Amino acid sequence: MSETTTARRNAATEGAPRGLGSKTPKQGKTMLGAEAVIASLEAEGVDTVFGYPGGQAIKLYDALYDSDQLHHILARHEQGAVHMADGYARSTGKPGVVIVTSGPGATNTVTGIATAYMDSVPLVVITGQVGRGVIGTDSFQESDIVGITMPVVKHSYLLQSTDELTRTIREAFHIASTGRPGPVLIDIPSDLAGAEMVFEYPDEVNLPSYKPTYRGNAKQVRAACRLLEEADQPLLYVGGGIISSGASEELVALMDRMQIPAVVTLMGKGGVPASHPLNLGPVGMHGAKYSNMAMTEADLIIAAGARFSDRVTGRVSEFAQNAKVVHIDIDPAEIGKIRDADVPIVGDLKGVLAAMLEQLDKDGAKPRDDQWIDDINAWRERYPFYHPNVREADDEVVPEIVISELGRQLDPAASVVTTEVGQHQMWAHQFLPRETPRSFLSSGGLGTMGFGFPAAIGAAIANPDKTVVCVAGDGSFQMNSQEMATAAINQVPVKVMIMDNRCLGMVHQWQKLFYDKRFSETLLEPVPDFVKLAEAYGWEGERVERAEEVPNAIARMLAAEGPYLLDVAISRDQNVYPMVAPGAALNNIMGAIDVAVGAVRTDMPASAGVRAATPMEPAAPASSPCAKIDAQFGGRWEIDPEDTGARLGQEGSTVDVPPSEWKTLFREGADKKGGN
Repeated sequence: MSETTTARRNAATEGAPRGLGSKTPKQGKTMLGAEAVIASLEAEGVDTVFGYPGGQAIKLYDALYDSDQLHHILARHEQGAVHMADGYARSTGKPGVVIVTSGPGATNTVTGIATAYMDSVPLVVITGQVGRGVIGTDSFQESDIVGITMPVVKHSYLLQSTDELTRTIREAFHIASTGRPGPVLIDIPSDLAGAEMVFEYPDEVNLPSYKPTYRGNAKQVRAACRLLEEADQPLLYVGGGIISSGASEELVALMDRMQIPAVVTLMGKGGVPASHPLNLGPVGMHGAKYSNMAMTEADLIIAAGARFSDRVTGRVSEFAQNAKVVHIDIDPAEIGKIRDADVPIVGDLKGVLAAMLEQLDKDGAKPRDDQWIDDINAWRERYPFYHPNVREADDEVVPEIVISELGRQLDPAASVVTTEVGQHQMWAHQFLPRETPRSFLSSGGLGTMGFGFPAAIGAAIANPDKTVVCVAGDGSFQMNSQEMATAAINQVPVKVMIMDNRCLGMVHQWQKLFYDKRFSETLLEPVPDFVKLAEAYGWEGERVERAEEVPNAIARMLAAEGPYLLDVAISRDQNVYPMVAPGAALNNIMGAIDVAVGAVRTDMPASAGVRAATPMEPAAPASSPCAKIDAQFGGRWEIDPEDTGARLGQEGSTVDVPPSEWKTLFREGADKKGGN
């Protein structure tokens, strides 16, 4: 195999056992089916298993008792076990393994399996099942877990004979980790677990109907390069495929070779170093205004392992109307599903990007237009994610500053960050710099509250030499807070930083902006006391309520030898901005900071909001950006939309009006000028 060919491949394309395979010393020995399951995991190279025992899995756990290779982590809930295996898999690239019992034990895994499926994470989930003779009779703790999970697994098996046991496990690991990764479920009836068999573990698999395409079509690669060579305003749209393919090096080489800026999805974070000058960062609903502008103005979009999620595209009919599209994905079902591709390329991203680099070198290709980069850099300076002028008071705990401080103190080369789901997740995406793949783990597709904390435990077990921090919300953390016991008992030094606003922050924000502040069931009472909860589980913990306390508190958290919980009190009124309203076009951005008009948030709603995903109306005519002030930050409104001087309430203002009348005066002024 040539050096070039080697560079195009990754571990997932090989498909061989990561362990001894057929060379295991147990090969050819007679044993029980349950013992063969454990021996198969050992032969596959598995070192860690997450799970929870029960009646129909008891034989599997009895066999596990004798394994010197497998380290079992006893979760406190089966969903937590699957999320731990997921965090293990995302942070290592190796399949995570779960063993649970039948019935409720199996059904408790469904959310975790669906989370992994949506984000293309390799898992092998082994469930105990009632004996074959009573399947279908509503036996005690029986559930059709194969049928239940069929929409959210890459493949599934219900074993019928010990003759197929080792072959099934070999196939499961192969399917989970090759092509587009995903979860595979194996349901094992308890009578098979107790039956004798001869252990023969295969190295090869024979799956004629499963042949993932790794090598991109050469003609399509040439066509993609031709479009790139002709483009004046090209843009890379980078998704989670960059991580699973291990293609970061090739992607950065392409960016440097052709001076192509890149926008990055939540799943692609870390695939492009945050410090790279061409990395524009988050795009979409809560992406930067400059990233969304780049997507809107591009004349060529190269989608690299991304799937055109609705959270990125906004209104599809108005998405990137000026751009031709090159779509690279190993899953042919993704290409053309949302946006038609001018050049579709089915293949492994690592290999396709390497082939594109070869073709560009052969063509002697060069970047065409420096003005594109200059324009983007100007946008980045004008529309930053955050500016210190946009705050209420010096002692307010500002979430953007808290997350930035965490990023400042973390060593990017020796840390992994996980998130729960909600406002804190978006702030982490916006403000936490990640330099390497597999260092930022978040539930993107399913948006699973309760994922981040157990995933952090799995990642910490897989990476004992790294600091692992979970950024959580008070609502999400309580979904699986029982796993604090798992971390304490197993001495896993995971850190949890809760952005605590005592509400379901993201839904609360939508209710504020789009549902007339009708806060239906999103306000949480101050229960529990998280510091006392930490103490109850044997953790260290503290709460901070003032801005000046945050840096030292984060330092204490990161320096702690064991698990640590930091409860950071923030206001319910904090919103995640910028934001593209649901159903709006990607370039219809509210809440972006514009430093050209005094570092204020622009295009804010004129009232509390409107119902049912209607795009927001501006508070003043589009030609008057200085008038569009965020009511969240003190209700500061302009009387004259064309006045670029000092604003109401600021030093130098020539208007003496009490704050209670600002909004009324602004609306009157806007109406006179034909505004809303």
